[in-house]
Amino acid sequence: LQSAAAGPSPRRLIRAIWHGRLSYKEGLLLQRFHSALLRSRPLKADCLLLLEHRPVYTVGIRGVDPANSADGDTDQLAARLRSIGAEFHRADRGGLLTFHGPGQLVAYPMLDLRNHGRSLRDYVCRLQRTVVDLCARGYGLGDARTTEDVGVWIADRKVAALGVHAANYLTSHGVAINCNVDLAWFQHIVPCGLLGKSVTSLTNELGRDVSVESVLPEFLDSFSAEFNCEVQLTRAATADFCVE
Repeated sequence: LQSAAAGPSPRRLIRAIWHGRLSYKEGLLLQRFHSALLRSRPLKADCLLLLEHRPVYTVGIRGVDPANSADGDTDQLAARLRSIGAEFHRADRGGLLTFHGPGQLVAYPMLDLRNHGRSLRDYVCRLQRTVVDLCARGYGLGDARTTEDVGVWIADRKVAALGVHAANYLTSHGVAINCNVDLAWFQHIVPCGLLGKSVTSLTNELGRDVSVESVLPEFLDSFSAEFNCEVQLTRAATADFCVE
């Protein structure tokens, strides 16, 4: 007799780690550590790093755009932004100039794309759909959408920015969702070099305070559904990671 067909295979488990508020340098070192784990344990070390950053402006591999520096002088731009109390870093991600800071949920999926369809373009689309679902299902913002400009938008207001990196199928960097971030930080730049567009937050759209901690479980639900995985959330102890 032929045995009964096997049931559906269990969904992949991805460990999500909440690190609280870190500097951008600490976030980079965390990503390097987990990238090394992915390289040493192929197909088995997917994880999702979750955090807030201290105030920082970052520019991606495309450099500074004309909207933010007519002559492309990154050093002059960096000095100006540091003078208002933020850090400035060059990053090996896609995208242009943006801000990260308190009140913004930053998610760095450290994934082996061989577990998730292999396509970088599809991966970016799935990250965007995760945020669109979060906005619609979690907060009733059914007009959240994607456009030809990367990110998630409500009308011409960006509520989430994306900038990713992938090498040998291994991902880093990710998505930043504006929860209750101080939007004044964005007034010092042209975010992502997009003239005529603005930045918003869940707090701004809903007219009530929406904290990072309250958005976190909603984001994990949307991520789990979009990436067809089980997410196990842990909270990193202070001693788990430090910068020497």
